[in-house]
Amino acid sequence: MFEENVLIAFGLTLFAGLATGIGSALAFFAKRTNTKFLSLALGFSAGVMIYVSFVEIFIKARDALVETYGLTKGTWLTVIAFFGGIFLIGIIDKLVPSFENPHEIRGVEEMGPEQVSDKNRKLLRMGMFTALAIAIHNFPEGLATFAAALSDPALGLSIAVAIAIHNIPEGISVSVPIYYATGSKKKAFYYSFLSGVAEPVGALIGYFILLNFFSDFIFGILFAGVAGIMVFISLDELLPSAQKYGEHHLSIYGLILGMAVMALSLLLFM
Repeated sequence: MFEENVLIAFGLTLFAGLATGIGSALAFFAKRTNTKFLSLALGFSAGVMIYVSFVEIFIKARDALVETYGLTKGTWLTVIAFFGGIFLIGIIDKLVPSFENPHEIRGVEEMGPEQVSDKNRKLLRMGMFTALAIAIHNFPEGLATFAAALSDPALGLSIAVAIAIHNIPEGISVSVPIYYATGSKKKAFYYSFLSGVAEPVGALIGYFILLNFFSDFIFGILFAGVAGIMVFISLDELLPSAQKYGEHHLSIYGLILGMAVMALSLLLFM
C-alpha cells in the first residue's frame, strides 16, 4: 500500500512546499496584504492540523503501536513519540535566532524602491536568514506531509493544503526584505522558492532512510511524532501569525471552521 502512494505523497509534499513561491508572487502583484483573509486562512490551517493530529494521526499511531506492543506499552510509546515530535520541532525553532525567525510577519506594503546601502545589506541578510530559517522549519513539515499521504492520500491532501496555506505568508516574509534590498523580483522569488523546496527534500530523505526499516513500530513512532510536530506548528506559528495579521476573533473563527471542515471530510471518507 505504501509503495503505491509514494508518487502521490511526494506530489502533495511538493505542492505544500512550493506554496512559498505563491506567497512571493502575491507580494509582487498585490498592493496591500489582505490581513483579514490571511488571519482567517491561517486560523483555518491551524484548525485542520490540530484536529487531524489528535483525532486521526495520533489514533492511527496508537493503533499501530498497541497492535505490536499491547495496550499499555503501545500507548506509552505513542505519547512519548508525540512529545518527542514537539521537542524536535521546538529545538529546531530555538536554534533560529529570534530576529531572523520566520514568525516575524511582513506585509506586501512594506516593499519599496529605496536603495540605502547599509540598510539594504541588513535587509538582504535578514531575507537570506529568513529563507534559511523557513527551510529548516519546512524540513520536518515535509516529512509530516509525506508520512500522512503515504498512509492515506486523502489525509495527506488535507494536511498538504493546511501547510500550503501557512507557507504562503512565509513566502512573503522571504521575498519582502530581499526585494526591498536588491530591487530584484527574480532574486526574491528564487530564494522564496528555495526555502519551500526543503519540504519535498525532507520527504525524500525521510523516505529513503526509513524505506528499509518500515514496520508498524516505525509507522507508529513516526505518525505520533508527526502529530506532535503539527500541533507545535499550529500553536507556535499559525495562531500567533494569524493574530498578528488581523483580528483575534477571525483567527479563532478560522480555527473552528478548519476543525469542522476536517471533521466533515473524515466522516465523508469513513
